[in-house]
Amino acid sequence: MSGHLEAVIGRYMQVQLGGQPCRVYFEEAGQGVPLICLHTAGSDGRQYRHLLRDPDITAHFRVIVFDMPWHGKSSPPAGWQDSDYQLTTAAYMEMVLVVADTLALDRPVVIGCSIGGRAVLHLARLHGDRLGGVIGLQSSGMVEPYYDTQWLHRGDVHGGEVCAAQVSGLIAPSAPSAERWETLWHYMQGGPGVFRGDLYFYKVEGDIRHQLAEIDTTVCPVFMLTGEYDYSCTPAESQATADAINGAELTIMSGLGHFPMSEDFQRFRAYLMPILARFSGR
Repeated sequence: MSGHLEAVIGRYMQVQLGGQPCRVYFEEAGQGVPLICLHTAGSDGRQYRHLLRDPDITAHFRVIVFDMPWHGKSSPPAGWQDSDYQLTTAAYMEMVLVVADTLALDRPVVIGCSIGGRAVLHLARLHGDRLGGVIGLQSSGMVEPYYDTQWLHRGDVHGGEVCAAQVSGLIAPSAPSAERWETLWHYMQGGPGVFRGDLYFYKVEGDIRHQLAEIDTTVCPVFMLTGEYDYSCTPAESQATADAINGAELTIMSGLGHFPMSEDFQRFRAYLMPILARFSGR
């Protein structure tokens, strides 16, 4: 029997977030332009496993994927049992910037999906001069609530299974079975109340529709990629967002849903690579 080691390296960083010490897990691979990847609500950085292992990407980019506190291998801060987790814009912005500063990254490109796709819009507006650009996957200024988030944290249902069930229809029907089920497995492993707490930012507090015109794409280029099968962040919602940002570029991706980087990477890759080439100067 034999095996091999991947080039992906996992480490922890000790940081202060919201005035509290946090131990944040991250993985990285490659060298070149720093590329920070933001995972979706209720999941973790494993969604970007394909980017981390793609030699054509890591030859030109230092790909960095971190688990937000409360997610994946990043624990909540001490005393979490006495608090009600709710993600806010301020906390999200601080998190990304602290990670970038801790790793001494110079004008990183930030790619984010779903809540991460919203976060990159806030980053471009508030901190665009610190970034090389942003890529929003399933990105829109706001998504109206279309389901009862109370189901995501109840004592009479299995939290992981109901979270996975809630997002299962967002995956394109043509997605490979193995990648579909791995994407859902990440949701089945989420902590109690974490998915619902993330959606506070996505569906309540993080509305940026009225500030989109303030984003300066001459300072921070904005690219958007949205899957045609997504009914959470629909192509129409992404189009309205792109129309409100002077200079933003949007592509609707055929055959993809809400989790393009994890549900069908090979199909997604064809849309991503031309954008990455522009950031790497190729």
